Amino acid sequence: MHKFLLALVISLLSVAASAEREEYRVVLKDHIFKPAEIQVPANRLVYLVIENKDTSAEEFQSSDLHREKIIAAGKTGKIKIGPLKAGSYHFLGAFNPDTAQGIVIVK
Repeated sequence: MHKFLLALVISLLSVAASAEREEYRVVLKDHIFKPAEIQVPANRLVYLVIENKDTSAEEFQSSDLHREKIIAAGKTGKIKIGPLKAGSYHFLGAFNPDTAQGIVIVK
């Protein structure tokens, strides 16, 4: 009986943890992030899920967020950000910085 209760508690905690994980999807196509502006809540751990629909790799880069990640062509990358204070955090595609730009607005 104790093993069953322990398994149930672990299962419930796992569901609660995944429910708290907020993901924000961004598509990279033609070297442009869409949407280019993402609004996220302050003081919460969130994930940016970047889907690269281009035929070449791109490096997600943000000195504001202190993150860098290469995302291969046709692949998806997940980037953990936060908890963040309210403000604006810029990001770009390092291989195409003139067109691949975006901003995270934290409220």
